[in-house]
Amino acid sequence: MRLLRKHAFARAGLAGNPSDGYGGKTISFVIRDFGAEVVLYEWDQMEIVWSQEDRSRFRGIRELARDVRLHGYYGGIRLVKATIKRFVDYCDEQDISLHDGNFSVRYESNIPRQVGLAGSSGIIIATLRALSEFYEVEIPLRVLPSLALSVETEELGIPGGLQDRVVQVYEGLVAMDFTSAATETLHGLQCGSYTPLEPSLLPPIYVAYSTETSEPTEVFHNNLRARFHSGEPEVVDAMKRLSDLVDEVRDALTTGDHAKLHTLIDENYDIRAGICRLSASHVQMVETARSTGASAKFAGSGGAIVGTFESDSQFQQLRKELGRIECAVIRPRILPCDR
Repeated sequence: MRLLRKHAFARAGLAGNPSDGYGGKTISFVIRDFGAEVVLYEWDQMEIVWSQEDRSRFRGIRELARDVRLHGYYGGIRLVKATIKRFVDYCDEQDISLHDGNFSVRYESNIPRQVGLAGSSGIIIATLRALSEFYEVEIPLRVLPSLALSVETEELGIPGGLQDRVVQVYEGLVAMDFTSAATETLHGLQCGSYTPLEPSLLPPIYVAYSTETSEPTEVFHNNLRARFHSGEPEVVDAMKRLSDLVDEVRDALTTGDHAKLHTLIDENYDIRAGICRLSASHVQMVETARSTGASAKFAGSGGAIVGTFESDSQFQQLRKELGRIECAVIRPRILPCDR
């Protein structure tokens, strides 16, 4: 029996987000400490197996309520199902014939849910990788992130940008350019320009995430997207600055100017805070991290932050102070792509 096992890792946005959804630029890295795994194997019927993430049995009403507060109403089954449907549509659009074999597929993920570490797109990317190998369909590397994004935007109506999917496909540390000059249509999908960077350029990095609060990405993006498309000057100017800031971050990484990088990371958050009404608990995470002398910004659109620090003692202080507000803190494993 043929069995395929595919993965995609969590990610954190180092600079530029959320301008990826607005024709900007970003730099992100994958976090190999967390990932989604999809297992697909030949079967006599087409079957999607429910996972623990899709559970509907609880010890009591309070446990159900807490689960919904943390994770929302949806598990990963809808993501897998939508990915399969979009994969079929893509192959039809590209005149790619698929064999008649059936399969059973299941997923597992330890990516913290709805805190902005790209748990949903991780499941989608891993599923696309499994489907591509099972049906022997080669999707160009540059196209794959855009196809993954279309699963959420077109099939499920979830707004988002390409950043998460790009870095999960390319892995390592990646600079992304989504400006009109760098974007072109490939296979009917809009694709930006992507440049892998050497992870060794990074100074010591931490990622922290809330274990008690979460927020779906669409909660953040819906209002901001409407304001941007209506031409609100403050939002348009902010996205322009976030995009320009990425070029400065690349220069700081290349020259080893960690002090400048610290300042730019903080500025990224300050810009975002200037145009959005942020969750008090998420703001508290940033302020707590900064109180230790570390830099801090949102890693995505939920309850996770990322930043730089200078020493082991400062990292221990980060863990102590953020732990007081129910946050886990890690030094992420950031490695070049191994594929």
